[in-house]
Amino acid sequence: MELENLAIEETRSAVVSGETTATALAELHYGRIEVGDSKINSFLALSRERALIQAGKIDAMAAKGEVLPTLAGVPVGIKDVLTMQGAPATAGSLILKGYRPPYDATVVTKLEAAGAVLLGKLNCDEFAMGSSNENSAYGPVLNPKALDRVPGGSSGGSAAAVAANFAVATLGTDTGGSIRQPAAFCGVVGVLPTYGRVSRYGLIAFASSLDRVGPFTRNVKDAATVLQVIAGQDHMDATSSDRPVDDYVAALSKPVEGLRIGVPEEYFGEGLDPEIRGAIETVLDGLKMAKCVVKPVSLPHTKYAIPTYYVIATAEASSNLSRFDGVRFGLRDAEAKTLSEMFRKTRDAGFGAEVKRRILLGTYSLSAGYYDAYYKKAQQVRTLLTRDFLTAFNEVDVLVAPVTPTPAFKLGEKTDDPLQMYLEDIYSVAASLAGVCGISVPCGETKSGLPIGVQLIGKHFDEATMLRVAQVVECQQR
Repeated sequence: MELENLAIEETRSAVVSGETTATALAELHYGRIEVGDSKINSFLALSRERALIQAGKIDAMAAKGEVLPTLAGVPVGIKDVLTMQGAPATAGSLILKGYRPPYDATVVTKLEAAGAVLLGKLNCDEFAMGSSNENSAYGPVLNPKALDRVPGGSSGGSAAAVAANFAVATLGTDTGGSIRQPAAFCGVVGVLPTYGRVSRYGLIAFASSLDRVGPFTRNVKDAATVLQVIAGQDHMDATSSDRPVDDYVAALSKPVEGLRIGVPEEYFGEGLDPEIRGAIETVLDGLKMAKCVVKPVSLPHTKYAIPTYYVIATAEASSNLSRFDGVRFGLRDAEAKTLSEMFRKTRDAGFGAEVKRRILLGTYSLSAGYYDAYYKKAQQVRTLLTRDFLTAFNEVDVLVAPVTPTPAFKLGEKTDDPLQMYLEDIYSVAASLAGVCGISVPCGETKSGLPIGVQLIGKHFDEATMLRVAQVVECQQR
C-alpha cells in the first residue's frame, strides 16, 4: 500500500483497520516534505507539534474502537492567508513576518474537529495577489509537474503540495481564480464555493466581496468531502449563508442524464490554446455520451470582466491593507522619526511590488472625483455580469469552460508584463464577480506533458450538481 497516494476515505479506513496510524501518516508526509519541498517551496512553516498531538488523539480513538470522524488522520495543509494558532500567518508578505495569530480560522477549527492532521502553512502570492505564485516574499513555488513552470497563483503552494503528495488535501483561497487556475496548472482538483458558503473568519483579506476559501484534492470525491466539512453558516462571519449544506458526497452517485450543459461562446474565442480547446471539446463529447444535453449559451458582458475585477479588487485591497502600518502587528521600521515616516517606511519595506501596484490602483479609483467614474461604474457592470449568469442558468444547469487561456507558463515569463499576467484570469474572474461556484478538474495533458484543466461553473449554492458533473468528467479521464 502506497500510503502517500491514499484518498481520504482510504486514509480513514487504513487508520480504522490498524493498517497504519495517524501518527505514521503524519511522519510519512513530513518525510516527503523534508526530502522534496526544497525544490518546490510549497510550505512556509510546519506545525509538527500540533499535528502529532492531533494524530495521537486519532490513534487513541482508533485503539478504543471509537467511531472516527470524516477526516480522521488525513494530512492537510493550510494556505498562509488563514490564521492558525501556533503557526505564523505571513500572507506571503514581509510585513507580517513573524506574526503568530492568537486564534484559528473557522475552516481550520472545522477541519481539526473532523479529525484532520494539520501539517503546516503553505506558500502563496503576497496577500493572495498574483497568478503565478512568483509574488511571495519567501520565494516562488515551482510546479511539481514541470519545475521550470509556475504552479499558478495565488494558491500555488496549496496546489503544488497536493500534486507532489505532500498532503492529501489543502485549503486555498480564490479571489479571481486563485484556486481554479493553480489546480489546472498542477493537475489537481480545486473548488470555488459559492460566496457565503464557507466562512471567511480568520482569512487575511484581499478583496472582501470576492475572497473565498476552498479545497484542493487529488479527486472530486475528496473535494466534495472536504467542502462538506468546511461549508456552513458561521456567526463570526456576517457574509456566511444560513442555507442548509447539501450532502455533496451522496450527490455524486446521482445520474447526470438529462442535465443541461452550457458552453459560453465568449470563452472559446481567439487566444485560447488549441490543445486546451481540444481537451474541452473531448470533455463535452463525453458529457453527450453520458446523455447530458450540451447547448451554446451567451455571457455577453464577459469582455468587461477583467477591467471590472481589477477596479473592484484593487479598491477593496486598498481599504483592507490600510491596517498594515507598523502600529498594531508585524513589521515596523525602527529608524522612523515620526508617525507618518513610520507608516511610509514600514509599508515601503514590507509590501512587494505587486501589492504596492494594486494599492495604488485601488486608492486612485476610490479617490475624490474618480469614485463614480471607476468603482461605482465597476459595481454596475458587476451587476450586469451577474445577470448574464442568472440568465444562462435559466437555460442550463452547469457551464463548461476553460480555466486559463494557456497551460502553465515558464517562471519569469510574464513577471515584467503585469497586463499579460492579469489576462491569465480572463476565464475565471467573471464567476468570482457573480458569486457563483466553480471547479477545475484535470482533463488531459498537452503534448509536452503539462496538465490541462476544465472549468465547471454552477448556480449559486448548487455545488452538488456541479460536483456530479465533475465526477463524470473525472471518470472519463481514467
